[in-house]
Amino acid sequence: MTAQSPHDLSQLIVDRLNAHDVDGLVDLYEPDAVLALPDGSLAVGHQAIRAYYASLPPDLTARPGKQSPTLVAGDLALTSTVLSPTVATAEVARRQPDGTWRWILDRPNVFEV
Repeated sequence: MTAQSPHDLSQLIVDRLNAHDVDGLVDLYEPDAVLALPDGSLAVGHQAIRAYYASLPPDLTARPGKQSPTLVAGDLALTSTVLSPTVATAEVARRQPDGTWRWILDRPNVFEV
């Protein structure tokens, strides 16, 4: 399944995290996407993003949060989800040539610096 709207990406990441579907997780990102990691470093590109998701514990369980309304400007979209009082995400997605959406920038916790 692909994201037919930028809003779909948040549900797809929860589903794929819970299924431990590393290839499916990587497919949510453009090939040169940037993912902010918990230690403050960046995973740039599919290979680094794959390595990060492959390193997550197999018993990890993701829960959907409260999605903020998606902001769309042409082929770009800002997505954001509040996961808890101290965790909120922010992502930039881009419409692909086939009309689907993928993230190009992903900061899983905007409150961590």
